[in-house]
Amino acid sequence: MTLEILTADALAPVRHGFFTRRGGASSGVFAGLNCGVGSSDQSEIVAINRARVARAMEVPETHLVGVHQVHSATAVPVDGPPDGMPPRADAMATATPGLALAVLTADCQPVLLADQEAGVIGAAHAGWRGALDGVLEATLEAMETLGADRARTSAVIGPTISQRAYEVGPEFMDEFMADDPANSRFFAQGPGDRLLFDLPAFGLHRLRDAGIGHAEWTRHCTYSDAERFYSYRRATHQKQADYGRLISTIRL
Repeated sequence: MTLEILTADALAPVRHGFFTRRGGASSGVFAGLNCGVGSSDQSEIVAINRARVARAMEVPETHLVGVHQVHSATAVPVDGPPDGMPPRADAMATATPGLALAVLTADCQPVLLADQEAGVIGAAHAGWRGALDGVLEATLEAMETLGADRARTSAVIGPTISQRAYEVGPEFMDEFMADDPANSRFFAQGPGDRLLFDLPAFGLHRLRDAGIGHAEWTRHCTYSDAERFYSYRRATHQKQADYGRLISTIRL
């Protein structure tokens, strides 16, 4: 099956892609393009999937560069493939042509960024914890150390869990209210004492509040479209043993 790659006009002509699960070699609960080296999928199959992504991005496999994602607010500048283990971080920035920055997600926000005039790009994995702690702002700061201007920068949030599928408890909302009482607008009433959290709207708010030139969401929900996307929350609800990871990449 052919790879399915979602793109956004806001990042063109910079080469980028939010890859769906279609077109991969994995099977079972991972069926499709599982690119998660941390999953329990067969490592050689994950390697095949990642090689397909590298070919689609027209880079050597070694130049498909990621980080050891830990739900942090850490963003690092990169100028080549990692020497040894990748850094523990959740975002990257580069001004080096031929490097494809890659983040893995399965409900969290994959965010690709570009200042085309400066020739600087970024990629971030922004779950609720990272977004609340400032990973998107840290990505913009890392890009600026390489010459980017946030007012010229465009960011696109790829497939992520939508509000209608993101049910949380009151203690979850409490963390956001402690940070800023105005964050209440990202929550809607759910059943009983449950709430529905709008993660992509929160991500867009943080980007725009940080002074970015343009920010948008592709409006794809990972939870609601099992044929195209992996979802940690859906896998949990279905009591599956594990789940695949989607990959999103950008390169100069």
